[in-house]
Amino acid sequence: MNDPAVRVDTTSQAPPYEQIRAQLAALILTGRLTEGERLPTVRQLAADLGLAPGTVARAYRELEAAELIRTRRGAGTRVAALPAEPVRFDPGQLATLARDFSSAARALGAGTEAILTAVREALERQA
Repeated sequence: MNDPAVRVDTTSQAPPYEQIRAQLAALILTGRLTEGERLPTVRQLAADLGLAPGTVARAYRELEAAELIRTRRGAGTRVAALPAEPVRFDPGQLATLARDFSSAARALGAGTEAILTAVREALERQA
């Protein structure tokens, strides 16, 4: 991950670990971070963002629990393989994706109307 594209908005109501988790999840689920791509170490990302390592570690733990990343001793933390096909439509998973996207968009400074416009435009392009 050369340019982390992860930002933390200290004025956001979302805690920093959640902002990191949501942004990395969005990068992985949209394919901007690909399978096998190495993520920075907890300490490195914490230093880059000016946060405590425990904050980044919590985000990484949640991403591992969601099976989006894998950490192996000696190999570091890497993006996990996504399933080849979505299993079935899961409203809970859709809600999580929406929350992740909106959290990441808010961390970038986008307001509600800008977020809704971006979603509508993305849906129209895929129709």
